[in-house]
Amino acid sequence: MSNMSQDDVTTGLRTVQQGLEALREEHSTISNTLETSVKGVKDDEAPLPKQKLTQINDNLDKLLCGVDETSMMLMVFQLTQGMDAQHQKYQAQRRRLCQENAWLRDELSSTQIKLQASEQMVAQLEEENKHLKYMASIKQFDDGAQADTKTVVDSGPQPVTSETLQELGFGPEDEEDLNTTQFAQPTPAHSMAASAAVGYEIPARLRTLHNLVIQYASQGRYEVAVPLCKQALEDLEKTSGHDHPDVATMLNILALVYRDQNKYKEAANLLNEALSIREKCLGESHPAVAATLNNLAVLFGKRGKFKDAEPLCKRALEIREKVFGDDHPDVAKQLNNLALLCQNQGKYEEVEKYYKRALEIYESKLGPDDLNVAKTKNNLSSAYLKQGKYKEAEDLYKQILTRAHEKEYGQVSGDNKTIWQIAEDREENKHKGEGATANEQAGWAKAAKVDNPTVTTTLKNLGALYRRQGKYEAAETLEDVALRAKKQHEPLRSAALGGVDEMSQSMMASTIGGSRSSMTTSTSQTGLKNKLMNALGFNS
Repeated sequence: MSNMSQDDVTTGLRTVQQGLEALREEHSTISNTLETSVKGVKDDEAPLPKQKLTQINDNLDKLLCGVDETSMMLMVFQLTQGMDAQHQKYQAQRRRLCQENAWLRDELSSTQIKLQASEQMVAQLEEENKHLKYMASIKQFDDGAQADTKTVVDSGPQPVTSETLQELGFGPEDEEDLNTTQFAQPTPAHSMAASAAVGYEIPARLRTLHNLVIQYASQGRYEVAVPLCKQALEDLEKTSGHDHPDVATMLNILALVYRDQNKYKEAANLLNEALSIREKCLGESHPAVAATLNNLAVLFGKRGKFKDAEPLCKRALEIREKVFGDDHPDVAKQLNNLALLCQNQGKYEEVEKYYKRALEIYESKLGPDDLNVAKTKNNLSSAYLKQGKYKEAEDLYKQILTRAHEKEYGQVSGDNKTIWQIAEDREENKHKGEGATANEQAGWAKAAKVDNPTVTTTLKNLGALYRRQGKYEAAETLEDVALRAKKQHEPLRSAALGGVDEMSQSMMASTIGGSRSSMTTSTSQTGLKNKLMNALGFNS
């Protein structure tokens, strides 16, 4: 029985029902017949037919009950079948809902991941937007000079050097500002020379050729600089062979010229070639190798490949630490570069560590008044700003301004306040409607007289920070002093730079036996190149 299917049970019940119906009909017929036969018969007569009639009626009642029960069982069984079918339907729906729920969970998880990535991107874009607004708030005080390309920590022209290099704490040896990747300004003359030449003695004629090349490159006259480099390379390879430090130096110079022309692929190839030569000729731990590694790191940084640049910069740092010791200023300069690379990758913990170490080196070896100390504090402040650590950045800016003030005018006192103290006093008293006092005017004049590009930059940066904090009176005070300082000192720097350029042109003219005007108005670049090469003893 337990093995019967539902159809077998239904068929069996229907068969039983039909059999009971047939028996009921038969018993009904027999009962009718017996009732007819005993009709009119006395009670004591024909007892047997009456007994049969009674028994037939009892059976008929039982058959009727059996038929009803069978019908009820059929109905119950059909209802059970319907319930089973409904249950199976519900089970199928439940499985489908479970599958849909699992799919929705997967979709939700994927959407949450995308949302987190989007939130991170939005946060990054908001930070970049804040940084750009911060830059714009500083640039509006730059006198509208279109030729000067600057970043937030830019400080205006300086004699024979790069504004960004000086402001970011990299000296004129072989460091570059990795934040200037978006700017196409020529590498400064003496910075380019030192970048290629640091770490070994260059022959006199090659040094002179370097000066000529970098002078033309710094003026944007690449049509002269590039052929000079190529001709010198060809001559050096003929006389000294390819694997010679002089060849590596010239490869570095040409690479830097290409880099200024945004020919990054050619520059990278030349720097890798120079690196191979220097490692082979000078050893893997030579400062010249570190210089080339650093130039490669700068090149990668200008292309936005900060992850590729970081290991090169770290290797350069290891070489400098090994050669010069852990607390040498050159190590501090390399730490500045490494910090910038990490900052562009958002590794602020490492950024702070590198800047703080560089700051300790500068303060211990060069003293608290050295320009590199102020520059590194400015860099560290920039990192603090990008993390939203405005209080830490503000404290560093105030330290820079206080130190510069005390160096020029002595200990700070009630009658000898720093410019930031004067600015905050004006912010505090702005509702009184009083003009600047005589002491405040004197303080402005003192601050504007300090001929220090880092101080001018700090004035701008702290002014922008005050503006962000809603301290508009204090911000305007510092921005006004920064503008005065720039107007006061920029003509002097431009004159000094012009004097250097004029002296350089005179030296070049004397080298080839011509006049300064012939250096700038010559119509034959090939003839000029040949004159220079012959004068320096190269074959042309």
